[in-house]
Amino acid sequence: MPAAVLAAALSGPLALHGAIAQAETAYPAHAITLVVPFAAGGPTDVVARALGASMSKTLGQSIVVENRTGAGGTLAPAFVARAQPDGYTLLIHHNGMATAPALYRKLQYDPLKDFSYIGQVADVPMTVLARRDLPPDDLPGFIKYAREQGNKLNLANAGPGAVSQLCGMLLQEAIGTQFTTIPYAGTAPAMSALLGQQVDVLCDQTTQTIPQIKARHVKFYGVTTLERIKALPDAPTLQEGGLKGFEVKVWHGIYAPKGTPQAAIDKVNAALRTALKDPAFTQRMAELGAEIVPPEKQTPQGLQTWLQSETDKWGAMIRKAGVYAD
Repeated sequence: MPAAVLAAALSGPLALHGAIAQAETAYPAHAITLVVPFAAGGPTDVVARALGASMSKTLGQSIVVENRTGAGGTLAPAFVARAQPDGYTLLIHHNGMATAPALYRKLQYDPLKDFSYIGQVADVPMTVLARRDLPPDDLPGFIKYAREQGNKLNLANAGPGAVSQLCGMLLQEAIGTQFTTIPYAGTAPAMSALLGQQVDVLCDQTTQTIPQIKARHVKFYGVTTLERIKALPDAPTLQEGGLKGFEVKVWHGIYAPKGTPQAAIDKVNAALRTALKDPAFTQRMAELGAEIVPPEKQTPQGLQTWLQSETDKWGAMIRKAGVYAD
């Protein structure tokens, strides 16, 4: 074959290979969108914006946070699952990725099949609070009081699928009683109801509750971790107060649409792991009572394994309770 003909025959495949290699090398060539399933200013949004600011320094491109709210946090994952798998649309979500399959009988996506995994970010403890004039002053007293009062006590949460709902379910199971549950459209109105003494009890994240606890605007019974936390070193755990093995954390993971190129996944994961060592980010998380996850959870495999285990854990509890969001 003449050299000119051979060159022409090879130019197509070589050019295509070169274009692909260049595209992979160039990623990211423009801003990346990080989709948050909840409102601006909420706990997940706060983590997302701090994380995006840190990761953008490594990636060399802006990370734009986009809030897509609604349907108990399921609209955003559905949107990302259908997005172009090019690395420019990412999702940050909490425990709701694990609970949605049990809570929603007509879910528009499969959390375990429709996403590429990037890694986990930080764990945020929950706290058990009560209106400031509720009689018990400590957790053992509250447990006794709750068993006596039963459904006369009102338990607020931030709506179906919220971690506050899950924490409340586990609290009732651990105490061995049933409260009257009152769902609100988000964390802020649930907290407002507690501060206004319209409800009796609330489980909520340290990202929202630490200011109220320190100002003594609420009665505080303990944190939902197995060990005390740095942000509230004098606060007992629920386990110390008598609820053995009680643990609920808000965990956050980063996802991309299924089929996103491995080169993009690798770059975003590298930026994530760098951000989790960034003093500015770690300090912000410490202020919120959040703890950076260990290295083995910062990987795609770590997130995938954790999501599967959490799906199994909460799915069984939700199905047993017969609680659905649709």
